Amino acid sequence: MAAVTAALAPDAGRPDRALAVRYTLQCLAERAPGKSVEVRVPPFGAVQVIEGPRHTRGTPPNVVETDPATWIALATGDERWTDAAAAGRISASGTRADISDLLPLRP
Repeated sequence: MAAVTAALAPDAGRPDRALAVRYTLQCLAERAPGKSVEVRVPPFGAVQVIEGPRHTRGTPPNVVETDPATWIALATGDERWTDAAAAGRISASGTRADISDLLPLRP
């Protein structure tokens, strides 16, 4: 979790943000294993999560995409899903793409 804390600092560098994004995506995948929703945080990573219909080719039907700063804020609880979505910082498509019940990742 130290990488996540470092990524929240105003002077955080790209390596810190990349590590924090990848770590929190891994935590999300462990919390909600599956292949029905793809969570993308370009340019640092993507995971498939939540049990249900498996996606195998092309663009998945359920996709969540956001920028690294927003993702880290969501993962740590510094921002709420509804606020980020209302501000247009989350793109969520598909009937299963609302992952707000899985966030924040730490208790």
